[in-house]
Amino acid sequence: MSQASPAHTPMIAQYLNIKREHPEVLLFYRMGDFYELFFDDAKRAAGLLDITLTQRGQSGGQPIPMAGVPYHSAEGYLARLVAAGESVAICEQIGDPATSKGPVDRQVVRIVTPGTLHDEALLDARRDNVLVALAPGSDRWGLAWLELSSGRFSVLEVDSEAEMLAELTRLSPAELLVPESLTLPDTWSQTRSLRRQGEWLFDLQSATRSLCDQFEVQDLRGFGCAHLNTALVAAGVLIDYARDTQRSRLPHVTAISVENRDDAVVIDAASRRNLEIDLNLGGTTDNTLASVLDTCTTAMGSRLLKRWLNRPLRQRDIIQGRQAGVALLSLDARYLTMRDTLSDVGDVERILARVALYSARPRDLARLRDALTTLPALEQQLSDVEEGSLLDSLRPHIRPYPAIADTLQRALVDNPPVVIRDGGVIAPGYDAELDEHRGLAENAGDYLVQLEVRERERTGLANLKVGYNRVHGYFIELPRAQAQQAPVDYIRRQTLKNAERFIIPELKEFEDKALSAKSRSLSREKWLYDQLLNELNEELNALQRTSQALAELDVLCAFSERAEALNWVRPTLVESTGLTIQAGRHPVVEQVSDHPFIPNDVTLTPEQHMLIITGPNMGGKSTYMRQTALIALLAHSGSFVPADAAEIGPVDRIFTRIGSSDDLAGGRSTFMVEMTETANILHNATEHSLVLMDEIGRGTSTFDGLSLAWASAEHLAQARALTLFATHYFEMTGLPDQADGVANIHLTATEHGDNIVFMHRIEAGPASQSYGLQVAQLAGVPAHVIQRAREKLVTLEQRDVEEQRQMPSSQHTAPQQNDLFASAPHPIVEALEHADVDGLSPREALDLLYQWREML
Repeated sequence: MSQASPAHTPMIAQYLNIKREHPEVLLFYRMGDFYELFFDDAKRAAGLLDITLTQRGQSGGQPIPMAGVPYHSAEGYLARLVAAGESVAICEQIGDPATSKGPVDRQVVRIVTPGTLHDEALLDARRDNVLVALAPGSDRWGLAWLELSSGRFSVLEVDSEAEMLAELTRLSPAELLVPESLTLPDTWSQTRSLRRQGEWLFDLQSATRSLCDQFEVQDLRGFGCAHLNTALVAAGVLIDYARDTQRSRLPHVTAISVENRDDAVVIDAASRRNLEIDLNLGGTTDNTLASVLDTCTTAMGSRLLKRWLNRPLRQRDIIQGRQAGVALLSLDARYLTMRDTLSDVGDVERILARVALYSARPRDLARLRDALTTLPALEQQLSDVEEGSLLDSLRPHIRPYPAIADTLQRALVDNPPVVIRDGGVIAPGYDAELDEHRGLAENAGDYLVQLEVRERERTGLANLKVGYNRVHGYFIELPRAQAQQAPVDYIRRQTLKNAERFIIPELKEFEDKALSAKSRSLSREKWLYDQLLNELNEELNALQRTSQALAELDVLCAFSERAEALNWVRPTLVESTGLTIQAGRHPVVEQVSDHPFIPNDVTLTPEQHMLIITGPNMGGKSTYMRQTALIALLAHSGSFVPADAAEIGPVDRIFTRIGSSDDLAGGRSTFMVEMTETANILHNATEHSLVLMDEIGRGTSTFDGLSLAWASAEHLAQARALTLFATHYFEMTGLPDQADGVANIHLTATEHGDNIVFMHRIEAGPASQSYGLQVAQLAGVPAHVIQRAREKLVTLEQRDVEEQRQMPSSQHTAPQQNDLFASAPHPIVEALEHADVDGLSPREALDLLYQWREML
């Protein structure tokens, strides 16, 4: 960046001085009707926005690059820059051009960053936009997050890096603040949202001072977070960053809440991806659990629903309260009436945030006015709910605000313009002084018509016209041919090609009054608008609680509507460990499938806590496993579930090891990723954990893979975790004979000629065939390849049988490739079956062990 020097114009020198204070962000420098960018900022913005790069003046003998965007359409350009991960400092004129000597005074009034957005045009209405700060401690991690567009501010401490990464995945930050020296996994260290902050900012004392200043308290004990030192460090960094970018105290951020990880079902980052809660594996929102459930009528309800799904609770009283609310709203389809009323509410939550930051636009206030008019009807609709219920707890907050509603109704025109700048927002009759100014300004047209008639009669010049333009004000215009006949009191104001324009004392006096009346009118209207914002801010806390209650009611109505429309049932929460689901269905697959969905049961109890699932690829194993996890998740979110009946015991964690992918950036193979996720599950699964394991060990050689799969399943069986274990290793079906609480089930399929028909139905016992070649045929593998594979399969099976027949049973070796559904038993199993165990001497038993080791 070039430095200010005597060679620079005063304006460029001013720009450089401001830019020096904001070196890392693009600077939108207001000049008239444009925001201009200079030097490297101009080059960067021109490339990102596809706008013209021009020049203005020189610096060091070289032209100064310049690019600009119109201020009235700046939001669209800002949205594109923020989407590209850029931050932008907005520099406005704060001085009066009429009285300024040199460049008009300017200052940065706000810094737009991805995590601190609150403008409606820059935000996704139905997704949270979260700013997160991360602070490492000696043995814990502290996280703090703020959604500036709503004022929600929370903290959490976790014990490990894995837990921290899981929380980051849940929060999906738009912007992440970390210390400069912190090393993060490549997934996060390379993200565009990462903002590294100076180490000195991560200080407990300064963080505590900042938070106490924000909340205007002496200490933080009242918020229940005074002991969370690491989280408070993160919170202090976050609040300082947010206040600095907004140039404001953030009056709508009035409290900080503490999240307890034990209050929620823990879902690690990999499991969250596999379950596709609100983002699918492709990174979009299509065909996700949230996409099926989200029929909320308000954007704030939609955002809350996603938070509930992403943080299913273990607190039974809250879950059952939500379920009871859903059930009550389903009676006589009460949710229909409430949803109809809620559809007129709008996004009150984000409107109030803009009110608090004094950035609310006239149409925000109009939407708030309309929302307030719905509250009496909603209050009436909630008047007979059960005392002590969740709906009853919402009722005190969903109440009318007659004074505010009346003020907004009287103050605003029915359909106000987008911005206050040009007036026309305040309704006639609301303010006598404003009406007086407007009357003088609006009567100008009648006066000019009368003046024109009088002047034509006085001068006898029939082509005389009286007009106005913004540059030269009011004028009397005569054709050039008649200009010489102008009376002596006509004072020449402007010469045009074919006409002359004049002013007379009477018109000049009117011009001064009319223009000053227009100016006073706009000034008065802006003052009245600010008074409206002041009045709303006096009730801000109560209005925020109302918006939260409205969002919660909207989610409960959406749950009720989905339960009725999709034939879902209320799950029963039980104290005993396990899950019993009758005719369970996958909530997403059922909706997107062109064929009727085949429901299946699942029973996991302390006596049968692991199911070994076999069956062909494409047979539905993954769908069956995922639907079980999603039903458990829905039940702990307070929703009804897709089943005929469900009893859900306490679940502390949901683990999924499904699917394969490389971590190329992190230098990890598919198998390494699989083993890392498996290790996390084996270390953390408890008897209350729901574990889904799919095809463990398939990424390495057969015997390595089988050994790992067996040992992993055995460990989970010993831990008594609630486990669905899908495998293609037929040997795994022997585990129920050696471990308590394990059973075999399989997905059915049948052959029809050379084709396969998947029945997608769960039955007891192991599968009898893999159908691998049939699945390959369905996938489009060329026919000659399928035929050659059949020939090779026959050869291999015959060779294996012949080898087994020719060798003594005591010397049988395991086949080089264990066929998943081979009918021949393992040689060691066969030897065991024929051995006289009771008659063996210690020496003979030891010899057998040596023989079997050689065989392996």
